Amino acid sequence: MENISVDISKVFGCVPKTSIEGIQNLVKEKNLALENKSGKGNDFLGWVNLPSSFSDKDIKEIKAVAERLASKTDVIVVIGIGGSYLGTRAVSEALSHSFQTLKSKQKHPLIVYAGQNIGEDYLNELMEILHEVMYGIIVISKSGTTTEPAIAFRILKNHLEKKVGKKDAKDLIIAITDARKGALRTMADNENYMTYVIPDDIGGRYSVLTPVGLVPLAAGGVDIMVLMEGARSMEMITKSDAPFNENPAALYAAARYSLYQAGKKVEILANFDNKLHFIAEWWKQLYGESEGKEGKGIFPASVDLTADLHSMGQYIQEGERILMETILSVKETHTRLTIPKDGDNLDGLNFLAGKRLDEVNKMAELGTQLAHVDGGVPNIRITLPRLNEYYLGQLIYFFEKACGISGYLLGVNPFNQPGVEAYKKNMFALLEKPGFEEETRKIKARL
Repeated sequence: MENISVDISKVFGCVPKTSIEGIQNLVKEKNLALENKSGKGNDFLGWVNLPSSFSDKDIKEIKAVAERLASKTDVIVVIGIGGSYLGTRAVSEALSHSFQTLKSKQKHPLIVYAGQNIGEDYLNELMEILHEVMYGIIVISKSGTTTEPAIAFRILKNHLEKKVGKKDAKDLIIAITDARKGALRTMADNENYMTYVIPDDIGGRYSVLTPVGLVPLAAGGVDIMVLMEGARSMEMITKSDAPFNENPAALYAAARYSLYQAGKKVEILANFDNKLHFIAEWWKQLYGESEGKEGKGIFPASVDLTADLHSMGQYIQEGERILMETILSVKETHTRLTIPKDGDNLDGLNFLAGKRLDEVNKMAELGTQLAHVDGGVPNIRITLPRLNEYYLGQLIYFFEKACGISGYLLGVNPFNQPGVEAYKKNMFALLEKPGFEEETRKIKARL
């Protein structure tokens, strides 16, 4: 079976091949530090061996519970933010029909999201829809007090209980939270919700292959057994004892670190398949939150191509040369569509007649890469053989392993996020939360 591959040959015009090969022992050392848990943040390395340690029995049990909820509902609301939301949405949208909401018959419940924002119109509009359908809730929060999901759960729990009654509502709610403590754990125990545990040694952005992602994905019809099989295979492929040139995580981490040292401070993740949009959103959190600290880190950005070639293409081609680009390429599509011949040929496209649309897309992809490299933007290409559960499982673990190595190369702790507390303190002070009286006084004086 094919595996995801990484091609770094288009970075050698910016950094020599010898420079990247010259740090392979350092990369191996950082990879080994992840595996033997000797580096910074080593109390959050449960994800490293997660795929191989997660039993098929546990996966089948998750699948059975998720399918039971799915059988009772038309819609499932996944409540979470950051890592409790983005991984699920990334996989779900990559595997879903692009126009699923318009299909008259749904094989599985429609997965929608709440708690990822504080939009009043968004939640009101969601409840308009939920009022007309049978729905369930999967709420994901370690503490149960994170503002955005906590507000959404309070409102939707109240709505669901009024809709079906408190007794029946508890059978339509699954809580994924801490094993012992926190507001959501207490509520789940008091209300007798079905629960799953967020492992103590896995941070949110590395949690998509835990119940955080597996439960909602299974409820939405994703084959989580195959997803985990793909992750297991990539765990083996990216071990520290794998040859450097055959280890995709090592190659990716080494190339981007070398480019960063050469002054490339922004990485653009580019896809030529609209289904990968939320993979990029998940990737941005994974790398931004892991690397961006102590005044260091590559800024993660993303574009959807070819659409964004008509908006961001000019800057990528000729703007400030601080960019590197990583292309996500899908080798084979699931369907075929051929361009027809037109008798009048007013649009001048008869030279494409008989060609598959994907062939045109692939030539746009190749042409774009060559143009950007010629314009001074070094390129890395990550190729997925197909867009399915197996290769998405590979991709998730590949990005996670490469991210851990990258953080260690930078000398930062890739598993904490001290900077995210700053906005929360200001928000709580402005909302006059009890316990923030002094902060409220100070911030009002500033305003």
